[in-house]
Amino acid sequence: MKICHYALLLMIAVTPLLGGCFAAVATGVATTAYVAADRRTTGAITDDTAIELKANNQISNLLQGKGHVDVTSYNRIVLLTGEVPDASDKPRIENAVRGIANVRGVNDELAVMAPSSLSSRANDTYITSKIKAKFVDANKFPANYVKVVTERGIVYLLGLVTHQEAEDAVQIARNTGGVQKVVTAFEYID
Repeated sequence: MKICHYALLLMIAVTPLLGGCFAAVATGVATTAYVAADRRTTGAITDDTAIELKANNQISNLLQGKGHVDVTSYNRIVLLTGEVPDASDKPRIENAVRGIANVRGVNDELAVMAPSSLSSRANDTYITSKIKAKFVDANKFPANYVKVVTERGIVYLLGLVTHQEAEDAVQIARNTGGVQKVVTAFEYID
């Protein structure tokens, strides 16, 4: 009987920890599924994350709180969007990002102007979510094949896609409310 009490106490003590294990396992499964469905190699995905972190740190040091720059790396090609206070900031930022290990190229879409407002950025996030939802609804390609970045109503589309997938993605993005312009930065696989 004493052993049963100890076993029961042990189960009660361990049960809260299992929730964390489940969350960790679920997160691992979700991440594995995402990576498995992504056309980039695992190495490219890892490099993209590292590139974004390093670029954000370097840009933060260069701008010292002035401006607003978003860094998106997809298959080791970096897209720079946002606003910088001075035209001389653009080449400094681009050169710093080009110097990061594993960067294959840089698309500089920075605007020289005051930083966008929080409401503008919230609207951009909303536009991005609408486009991603339309990708899912259209069911013409897996939605995670195309990365969507929106800045000041301008939509940037990145990904490793076929020409047909690119055409479909552009068409969907163009026909989404609030989109001012669509810019593609695809790499074609067909």
